[in-house]
Amino acid sequence: MTTWSFTEMVAALPEIFVAISAISLLMIGVFRGNGSTRLIGWFAVVVSVVAIAVVAGTASGPESAFNGLFVADSFARFTKVLILVGTGLTLMLSLAYVEKEDMNRFEYPVLILFATLGMMMMVSANDLIALYIGLELQSLALYVMAAFRRDSLRSTEAGLKYFVLGALSSGMLLYGASLVYGFAGTTAFDGIAKAVTTHPGTGVLVGLIFILCGLAFKISAVPFHMWTPDVYEGAPTSVTAFFAVGPKIAAMALFIRVLMDAFGPMVVYWQQVIILIAILSMVLGAFAAINQRNIKRLMAYSSISNVGYMLVGVASGTETGIRGVLIYLAIYLAMTVGTFACILSMRVRGAMVESIDDLAGLSRSRPLMALALAAFMFSMAGIPPLAGFFGKLYVFFAAVEVGLYGLAVVGILTSVVAAFYYLRIVKIMYFDEPAEALDRSPGREVGLVLAGTGIFTGFFFLLPAPFLEAAGYAAKSLFPG
Repeated sequence: MTTWSFTEMVAALPEIFVAISAISLLMIGVFRGNGSTRLIGWFAVVVSVVAIAVVAGTASGPESAFNGLFVADSFARFTKVLILVGTGLTLMLSLAYVEKEDMNRFEYPVLILFATLGMMMMVSANDLIALYIGLELQSLALYVMAAFRRDSLRSTEAGLKYFVLGALSSGMLLYGASLVYGFAGTTAFDGIAKAVTTHPGTGVLVGLIFILCGLAFKISAVPFHMWTPDVYEGAPTSVTAFFAVGPKIAAMALFIRVLMDAFGPMVVYWQQVIILIAILSMVLGAFAAINQRNIKRLMAYSSISNVGYMLVGVASGTETGIRGVLIYLAIYLAMTVGTFACILSMRVRGAMVESIDDLAGLSRSRPLMALALAAFMFSMAGIPPLAGFFGKLYVFFAAVEVGLYGLAVVGILTSVVAAFYYLRIVKIMYFDEPAEALDRSPGREVGLVLAGTGIFTGFFFLLPAPFLEAAGYAAKSLFPG
């Protein structure tokens, strides 16, 4: 019988804390009913904050547990902090939204916590089985959240599409994992790395392709992006905000860990695949968003484009590239949460508005919000000295460092194209004839999130050193040699 010591379990203490907290909040909701949704929501925010402290506090603990199935290195800790920050911020944005949109059910914040638990397990997975368990825990919660508004046809459709396509991608990933196990003789990442060092074999290559297809769906990379625009538009806006942040960060971190830890010796095989996916994602994300008038669909294509930029850093296969991706993830988190804070504040006569045209004249009716949204748009376009510029700079620099000049050029050109639809929003806000004024008072929570993300995005260049150092330390843990 296998036994684990208390010291070893310290590595998984953040996950244990989140799991116990989620179950406890579920029980509170069962006994107190939907009237406790706001209370449970604030408790969930507190859980996220405390979990960040626990992650930081376990930095000196063991880096692996459960017979090597679970790893708690610097890379895992860095991405867990990003995931938990994203969870806390999106929960704060959701508090007022769920009340106004008749979604006041206590299961909502509990599902977010369970999804977060799955994400944390994903980034710490050191085995194909542990990977699949974390991935499915996250996915099952997200399927329910996408269809959370049972009285909405769009929400139900979004949930069904996400479930069907998500199940397909999970099946592909599982099939790929079984092939790798059959030819490598192990599901452990370090064991797979040793097996493929000498002779990868055709079976392992085919298995790797299936695993990459399954993971590409989770990060919504082209050509596995088809679910993203419909789910982003159809799901409740607060759910879309969560989809765009936490799951994206976790899936990208898992993508990196699988490639670097398990298939690192096969970089010459998977590098070309990643380059192709990156180019397709950047190009489609840039051009498909041009004609979009729904801001949630536009953000969907924007996320696809951003995934392409991140994959530029992954394609380099170097420590510098992974550091660039981690920095990009932190900046992407702030820009995306801030943008969705603005979107969640867009109400006319109490009803949500999602059309870009409804932003006309926002600079006159809500000058501070217009300024914040303009900053986020300029940042996403990669205009210096805003944070988004540095995110792209680091991943493009990593590509150039290893001779991937064409990939960097494509990234720059698509950034120029994408700048068109970002700047169009700024033009509508400041120069078009005013539409009907938006309702006042988006709420204190939204205001706090907007202020925090706006300051980070606008003034990142003043103090980038702590983030660069933390990201560099996290990336180094994947390259022990």
